[in-house]
Amino acid sequence: MVYTPVYTPVRASWTNQIEIFFSIVQRKVVRPNDFTDLTQLRSRLRAFEDRYNATAQPFQWKFTTSDLDDLPARLDRHTPADRLEESSVALAA
Repeated sequence: MVYTPVYTPVRASWTNQIEIFFSIVQRKVVRPNDFTDLTQLRSRLRAFEDRYNATAQPFQWKFTTSDLDDLPARLDRHTPADRLEESSVALAA
C-alpha cells in the first residue's frame, strides 16, 4: 500500500469541513425542530441531505497565494500598539 501525503491549509483540514457540515445540520435540521420520534428525525435528516447534496458548491477561497506572499510585509507594518488598539476597538464593538 502506497500512502500519498496530502497537505491542507492550517485550519482547513477535512475534519474542519466535517465540523462545518455538522454545524449546518444542527442549525438547519436539529435545533429549530421538535421531533416526536427518531423516525421523524431520520426522514428530516435524509431530506436535508438530498437537498444539500443537490445544491452544494465548492468553497471559493478568497485568500490567494499573492495574499500569502504579501502577509509578512503587512504584519511588519503593524506595531504591537496598533494590534492592541485594534483588539480594544473590536472588544468595544
